[in-house]
Amino acid sequence: MAKSITISDYLINKLYEAGVRHVFGIPGDFVLNFFKKLEESKLKLVNVCDEQGAGYAADAYARVNGLGVVCVTYCVGGLKVANTTAQAYAEESPVVVISGAPGIREREKNPLLHHKVKDFDTQKKIFEQLTVASTVIDDPQTAFEEIDRVLHAVMQHKRPGYIEIPRDMVLEKGISRHRSHVTQVQVDRDALQEAIEESTAMINAAKKPVVIAGVEIQRFGLHDLLLKFIEKTKIPAASTLLGKSVISERHPSFIGVYEGAIGRQDVLQRVESADCLILLGALLTDIDLGLFTARLNQKITIYAASEKVSIRYHQYDGVDLKSFMQALVNADIHLHTNEKPYHAQVTGTFVPKRNTKITVKRLFEKLNTVITDDTVVIADVGDALFGAADLCIHSKTEFLSPAYYASLGFSVPASIGVQMANPALRPLVIVGDGAFQMTGMELTTVVRYKLNPIIVLLNNNGYGTERPILDGSFNDIHSWNYSRIPEISGSGYGFVVETEEEFDDAITKACRQKDSFNIIEVKLDNYDFSPALIRMTSCMAKQVRK
Repeated sequence: MAKSITISDYLINKLYEAGVRHVFGIPGDFVLNFFKKLEESKLKLVNVCDEQGAGYAADAYARVNGLGVVCVTYCVGGLKVANTTAQAYAEESPVVVISGAPGIREREKNPLLHHKVKDFDTQKKIFEQLTVASTVIDDPQTAFEEIDRVLHAVMQHKRPGYIEIPRDMVLEKGISRHRSHVTQVQVDRDALQEAIEESTAMINAAKKPVVIAGVEIQRFGLHDLLLKFIEKTKIPAASTLLGKSVISERHPSFIGVYEGAIGRQDVLQRVESADCLILLGALLTDIDLGLFTARLNQKITIYAASEKVSIRYHQYDGVDLKSFMQALVNADIHLHTNEKPYHAQVTGTFVPKRNTKITVKRLFEKLNTVITDDTVVIADVGDALFGAADLCIHSKTEFLSPAYYASLGFSVPASIGVQMANPALRPLVIVGDGAFQMTGMELTTVVRYKLNPIIVLLNNNGYGTERPILDGSFNDIHSWNYSRIPEISGSGYGFVVETEEEFDDAITKACRQKDSFNIIEVKLDNYDFSPALIRMTSCMAKQVRK
């Protein structure tokens, strides 16, 4: 039976049904009516300091929860989340961008209203390039249909969508009818059977197969299928950097993160000596492939992703990742290999050396000893990311980083999204000083909502990732008294450390102090880099200087 409800109520109800409980945003006059409806709804409105922080928080929320929402005003707010939406699109994170806008009736005769750029549809045209589906709700008769269409596309493709609501449409009523936008994936059963037969024959003939699991395992909720396949076949499994923690890194079959020549040599040798490579849900990006230093022989490769399934040089259309993995789990696989189980878990203890300056390498050795089952590591771009690649993550989806789009400033606001999505997790944020200065103000949002991340700030006085590529004064930044930020925010604990003993003491105290955030400023030499970063930037330097 048809029911008359407002457009805003319909959208809010649909988001709630999809599992959303929090919306991140910044108010503005064109979105105030919708903000008021959010405030009165079952959803919690999380006000942050800046739209970019809201976008990153929504992205992280989506990675943990399955769907995230950012809500902003027209153009001055919307265009500030264009970058975070681009990241969500590139890395397949399902985020809904809701933007307020001038009313439909206000647009008559094309007036120069504030926040307008060129035309009233300028922002919509931009977001068409950054999303899988977009709409402007300009007709109450089609509003619900359009909302359904965008939300379904976001969930199906695990990429962002855009909904623009003119302010005079927020309280307009439409007709909600029982309708379905759910379209079943049409699987070509003949192609699937042939793909599985070819894959099974390759795997059964192999003596040293390896699985490489990528980020789409997490995005599409395929963890259980991956585990069933690995545990049934006993095939060793690596992950990509973007897909790090798609399974617990304490699993006996996990061998480490494969990053081509910039990663660990033992993982590289095991992967590149394989006689059958099974890539599941991996995005073949330059960073995941070690700036294309990876040597993956297509002749022995089975590759299955959301948009493509290929085996050797054969491509199978009409076969999706989930169907392929389900069939692979049920396939008649019986390996003829005498290879012993191989486990590359990074473990050990940390004994601080007296009167010894802390280094990047030793810092990560210590961090590896404090990670627990309820720790989620959020690594920003740079040595925060590459040094963290070898940390041992205990549970699935407990390592987050923009390891493909590589946008600085993700980590601090991401910690807000993570703790809103799952309060049982405590974020360990690893961030450089350059990235922190972009979005570190969101620590005041952390205080407002009584969250408690641990921030490990790598202070090397600038953009350390770029120094080995091409150095200059443009890589320098002005240093802050980061450890005194708690004095400004009115809460939190601050530390400044330079030695191994000081860092050991600070991180131990931070783990115990759970009532607020902790920020540990680690003073490093300007040219102290992790081995992985040195290998990567040496490759990038050659490209820059060509």
